[in-house]
Amino acid sequence: MLQPLTKGRRCKICGKGPLRGYQITRRGLAKKKGGVGRKITGRTKRSFKPNLQRVRAVVGGQTVRVKVCTACLRSGKVSRPA
Repeated sequence: MLQPLTKGRRCKICGKGPLRGYQITRRGLAKKKGGVGRKITGRTKRSFKPNLQRVRAVVGGQTVRVKVCTACLRSGKVSRPA
């Protein structure tokens, strides 16, 4: 059973959150390798979670702890305290 898409697992800057998708299981040899093609034998539900980090950031002149995705950290969207 997958957990619901929670509000607590979101980036404070960009709003990136968990996504739902499938893990697809295939068997067979590809056509370009001489086979009859790859067949899908199973689809299992899964969730893709964002890589969130709890960091200290300056928000409105105050230093607070926020959950931020690593993409926002690398791109410099978060102002860190000195």
